[in-house]
Amino acid sequence: MKIVIINGSPRENGLTASILRHLERYLSNQGADVEFYNLSALNISQCRGCCACYMTGRCMMNDDAEMLTHAIEKADGLILGTPTYASNVSGYMKLLIDRGHFVIEQLLTGKHCMTVTTGENYGSRDASKVLKKLVIYSGGRLVRSIVVNSPFNSGIPRKTEKHINIFAQRLIRAIKGHRSYPFQCLFHRIIFSLGIKPFVEKKGETYRGVVTKWKQYGA
Repeated sequence: MKIVIINGSPRENGLTASILRHLERYLSNQGADVEFYNLSALNISQCRGCCACYMTGRCMMNDDAEMLTHAIEKADGLILGTPTYASNVSGYMKLLIDRGHFVIEQLLTGKHCMTVTTGENYGSRDASKVLKKLVIYSGGRLVRSIVVNSPFNSGIPRKTEKHINIFAQRLIRAIKGHRSYPFQCLFHRIIFSLGIKPFVEKKGETYRGVVTKWKQYGA
C-alpha cells in the first residue's frame, strides 16, 4: 500500500506539517509505504497556460511537478495538506493544482484521499472545500477532510491527535477494502459525463493526450 502525503505549507515545522508528519508516522507503523513531499522544497514553475499537456499527456516544463504527478499516479492513497490563506489554499498548493493534471485528466481516479486544512478561523473551511472539490472532481474517493483551527505556532491539540489516528485507520481500511462512496461516485459521474467529457470531446485532436490518460487511469 503506497500513500503520498503532500505538505502545501511553506513552513516545514508548522501545524499543517506537524499533522501530516503525525499521519506519516502512524501510517508507516501500520505497514504503509509513505512518501512525504514538502512543496516549498520542490521546483514547481507556474503554469503557462499553453495547454500542450492536453495534447501530449505531459507538461512541456520538466520540473518537479511532473515527478510529483508520477508519484501520485503510482499511489493507492493521497493526503493533501494546506494552511489557510485568505480563505483559500496556499500559493504552493495552488501551483500544484494548476500543474498537477488533476481534474481534466482525472489523475485521482479510484484513489482514496484525505485532506488536511489548518487555520485560526472559519476561513479554513472554505480552503477545505477547495481541496474536497479537487479530489472528487478528479475522480478520487474522499475518505475524510480534517479541519483544525488552532492559534498560530501552536502544536497539535491533544484531542485532535486521537481523531487523526482514527481517520488514518479509516484511510487504511478504505484502501484495503476498495471502499466506494456511492454518493461521491454519482456526483463525480454527473460532473464528468455532463461537463468534463463533452468539453474534451469537442476539442478533438488537441486534447488527445487527455483521452489517453483517461484510458490509462480507467476513467
